Amino acid sequence: MSMKVDSNYMTFSERSIKLFKGEKALVITGIMGFILAFFIKIVIFARGPIVLPEGSLEDVFSFNAAIGCFILSIAAILPLARLSNRKRKFVRWSFVIASLYSYSIETIQNVRGLNPRFSQSAAVGDQIAGLVFALVSLTIVILGLMLMIQFFRIKTPFERPWLLLGTRYAFLSILLANAAGVSMITLQDRYIGDSGNFILLHGIGFHALQTLIIPAWLVEKAQVHEKNKKRLVHYGSLAWMISILFIGFQTALGRTVFELSIFPILTAIFLLIWLGTALAAGILHIRNKWPMINLKQDTQKKAEG
Repeated sequence: MSMKVDSNYMTFSERSIKLFKGEKALVITGIMGFILAFFIKIVIFARGPIVLPEGSLEDVFSFNAAIGCFILSIAAILPLARLSNRKRKFVRWSFVIASLYSYSIETIQNVRGLNPRFSQSAAVGDQIAGLVFALVSLTIVILGLMLMIQFFRIKTPFERPWLLLGTRYAFLSILLANAAGVSMITLQDRYIGDSGNFILLHGIGFHALQTLIIPAWLVEKAQVHEKNKKRLVHYGSLAWMISILFIGFQTALGRTVFELSIFPILTAIFLLIWLGTALAAGILHIRNKWPMINLKQDTQKKAEG
């Protein structure tokens, strides 16, 4: 089944690959992160975020929510990766196991008042658990690299080219985020220099799975010329990547990204460019939906008449 529009627009084929298809285990694992974050937030309101000597419930909240968001995003795009059933099963359950361990160690250790990664008060058993945590984090890095390579190996024709393009850019952003993660493991700390903080680069880099993929998804069926779609996805993704690089430069200098200096200013400018393309994608998506909504309303009125 296909739908043809004006000659200035591209032809749309019914999409054969659906997001999230066959990834129930990953979806449930991702939702678990949000549920854990919700309950931790209740505890924070009840007793505060600090658990002596090193624990932070705010870290637990942000970590579990971030992992949940990441795993849900992986669940969405994994059906597009063209992996064999065996490889896809391996990737799926590796992410599930790594996520469950990460939820557990982050939550339990902080509730006990220990830093799960860089503790100065941990006993031998806790230190081993922290070492395993580092290995699990490296496993997630390796899985991300495997998926990135797989998405770049996919050749045309592809059923959802704009989603593929956005996903490729997203994995490049994740590559930079993983570099920040490996730096934290190596330094045994998230801070560098006077005020540089790798955790910001790490977190923002991973959010490309939403910030770059969602706009690409929005423009898929918009009735605009193919070249305009390509420009929107490319320009928005490149602006995001450049902003991530500037955050990385500022962090490597050991300085905060929240100061008024050249790299933070350039970061803000390119993030605004990305935001403009994302809003444009959303507007095009809504404009494409309105004719369908009006058609349904007219059909209902005729049926009632």
